[in-house]
Amino acid sequence: MDGRMQPLTAFGLAQRRRVRGVLTDIDDTLTTEGKLTPDAYEALGRLREAGFLVVPITGRPAGWCDHIARMWPVDAVVGENGAFYFRYDAKVRKLEKRFLDDEATRAEKRARLKRLGDRILAEVPGAALASDQLYRESDLAIDFCEDVPPLPAAVVDRIVALFEEAGCTAKISSIHVNGWYGDYDKLGMSRRLLREAFAIDLDQRRDEFVYAGDSPNDQPMFAYFPHAVGVANVRDFADRLKDKPRYVTPSRGGAGFAELAAGLLAARAGP
Repeated sequence: MDGRMQPLTAFGLAQRRRVRGVLTDIDDTLTTEGKLTPDAYEALGRLREAGFLVVPITGRPAGWCDHIARMWPVDAVVGENGAFYFRYDAKVRKLEKRFLDDEATRAEKRARLKRLGDRILAEVPGAALASDQLYRESDLAIDFCEDVPPLPAAVVDRIVALFEEAGCTAKISSIHVNGWYGDYDKLGMSRRLLREAFAIDLDQRRDEFVYAGDSPNDQPMFAYFPHAVGVANVRDFADRLKDKPRYVTPSRGGAGFAELAAGLLAARAGP
């Protein structure tokens, strides 16, 4: 990838016809100003009905992902930036949960993250725990603009530095800085999910998948997938993106995702 982001119209028909799966971020990719819009949700459903494998890959917590795996028109979900995947088996009416760490290890790491979170909040005025922290199993999410007044970029960088000083991996999303103990990411768990649940070797078939995202924590996916797509608001983070998506939709957020979905569906339906 040469680092230049091309318009979605450059995503050719022959390439779109090869796509069999859609992996997508949620916040500010499926959502628009914090809401899952009807057009984006309908796009998920239409993709799945057309036979695409559909998997949200998100930084959101285990509690949310339980609901998403059960209730949304998706095949599975990867959550907390790669700490786990959940998959609902409708035939046996059971939610499969696959964590990287066992329960005891997760509990020990949560205790360490709690102490680190107290330090971050004490040292970074204006930051707050993410409102969804209660539902997290493996990471700590510090809110810098979702439910607090937006913090300057330098302050966000300070939050990242505090995570890294404590030995954590830290990633910036469009709303939070997420930190965790371990070196996993969205890509590693996506590989594991597709291999274990769907018998797909992603390294051999990456050109059959699209990844849609919008922010710095999507960079491993942008770098890996030849058909990575950013919704238009990915340009808000252009100065923070070393690895950029190949294509960019005309519209922001959920409307941009719906544009991507329409292009994929049209390619499958065409002659």
